[in-house]
Amino acid sequence: MRNCKIILHANDFCDRLANVGFSSNLISYLTLQLHLPLVEASNTITNFNGTANLTPLIGGLIADSWAGRFWTITFGSVMYQLGMVLLTLSAVLPSLRPPPCAKNAVECQRPSSSQIAVLYLSLLCTSIGTGGTRPCIMAFGADQLELDAHGRPRGDKPKWSFFNLYFGIELAKLTAVTVVVYVQENVGWGWGLGIPTIIMLAAVIAFVSGYSLYVRMPPGGSPLVRLAQVTAAAFKKRKAVVPDPSLLYQDKELDAGISTTGRLLHTDQLKFLDKAAIVRDGDVLPSGEPKLWRLSTVHRVEELKSIMRMLPIWAAGILLVTSGSHNNSFAIQQARTMDRDITRHFKIPPASMLIFTNITMLLTLTFYDRVLVRVLRRYTGHPNGITHLQRTGVGMTIAMLANAVAAVVERRRRAVAAASGLLDAPKATLPMSVFWLVPQYALHGVADAFMDVGRMEFLYDQAPESLRSTAAALYWLTNSMGSYLGTLLVTVVHDKTRGSGQWLEDNLNRGKLDNYYWLVVVLQTLNLIYYFVYASSTTHSSHWRRWGVTTRSSFTMAMAMAPARSETQHERCKIEVA
Repeated sequence: MRNCKIILHANDFCDRLANVGFSSNLISYLTLQLHLPLVEASNTITNFNGTANLTPLIGGLIADSWAGRFWTITFGSVMYQLGMVLLTLSAVLPSLRPPPCAKNAVECQRPSSSQIAVLYLSLLCTSIGTGGTRPCIMAFGADQLELDAHGRPRGDKPKWSFFNLYFGIELAKLTAVTVVVYVQENVGWGWGLGIPTIIMLAAVIAFVSGYSLYVRMPPGGSPLVRLAQVTAAAFKKRKAVVPDPSLLYQDKELDAGISTTGRLLHTDQLKFLDKAAIVRDGDVLPSGEPKLWRLSTVHRVEELKSIMRMLPIWAAGILLVTSGSHNNSFAIQQARTMDRDITRHFKIPPASMLIFTNITMLLTLTFYDRVLVRVLRRYTGHPNGITHLQRTGVGMTIAMLANAVAAVVERRRRAVAAASGLLDAPKATLPMSVFWLVPQYALHGVADAFMDVGRMEFLYDQAPESLRSTAAALYWLTNSMGSYLGTLLVTVVHDKTRGSGQWLEDNLNRGKLDNYYWLVVVLQTLNLIYYFVYASSTTHSSHWRRWGVTTRSSFTMAMAMAPARSETQHERCKIEVA
């Protein structure tokens, strides 16, 4: 088991370093090397992010229903490797990218259709690869620690070292946004993309090399299929009258594998779904087994109810992601126009400004878990200091403040450009320090520590144990839908402001990026009002009291993986112990 832990930790470190090194500075590669306009380049990245957050739903379905976690991770890693190789080749081979801009050229030659095709193919491969690794790697790691060689639970389950693991991953991210980004900006894009590619290859080899040591569980069926079966059965019986709950279909043997901590009991909400558990002629085979697309157990119906109860809060995350989907791309372009001198011979790369977000998030998580929770607990009596919904609301408020600060700083940056006579010199360095951007980067780190962890904790704590993977899928689906809507938002803004002073010009000195940031603040304000109104009304309902909140470290949720907590299942929903 010790060898498995070393292999998995090394694999995860290499995978995160390669992933962040590949994507953190992608906007610079698209605009400087492929000469894409700012809006097109930023939309390409949000579309890539949207797809990369959507494919894990498909990958999880394949792993749970057919391929198993090991082979899904292996296939995903190979596809991700292929995508990185293609993008690296486009940086190395002159035929796969447009020629460099002529000196003092106003416009540069755009990439050809074949060069764009190589770019899109590389991003598609990495998105597919993410779909194989993201939904499986943590669950696969839990299998190695919690199960013996025969797939049975260990008598003395070793505990995940989430604190150490999270710091290892943060170290990988910090290495990527400093060392790898520096190589991209100062040595060359061939090496800058080649290093993450080589590191990813090392991660794949390290993972596959442990094949004989792993516990490889066979596919156990996807919870998404169960939810679809309940929906289909309820729709087919939509005209039926719901009988007394005691007459609804129960099958302890059928639900044994998905109710190890006890079966969910019937609840009175969303009664139309109870129709899926009404037994009618033809719903059961002669062998006694139910036709699952026509008949579901009460436990499975309650699983779907638990997901549907979360949807209003879940939906607030979509606009949240939408409003911030382009911020990093635009901030990197802002940083490129500013004074980045650290010493006479060293300039901080624009994408390395992300280090302030990463460090601030890490410090906030540490301070929250080690200090703030204990202080707040004295006043609120809540085991986490504040509820997950309150934590998410605090993060959303800070994120809104971060964008307001970004708008103010951008207005100041454009004023400096005008005062210096550099409005028409987009490549000139303005006499304004890049560290003016630190407050917005830092605030985004604080916001993420509250907001992202709070959202994930809420989804995990409100879902039954059998639907933990579905809760994670909802989180990634939020990011996917938000990214696609971010593309739509920027496209609409770009088109509607074309005739009245373009907001999102390639030349930021002539654009009105601060107006875009203020628009984002308005959207976040509306979203925050919706969130607070719904969360406040939900918190005081009897349903919310029944679905209690449990204590868990932020480092655990930041990893998007929770250890088994059978003792807390009774706190979250009505359970019948088998």
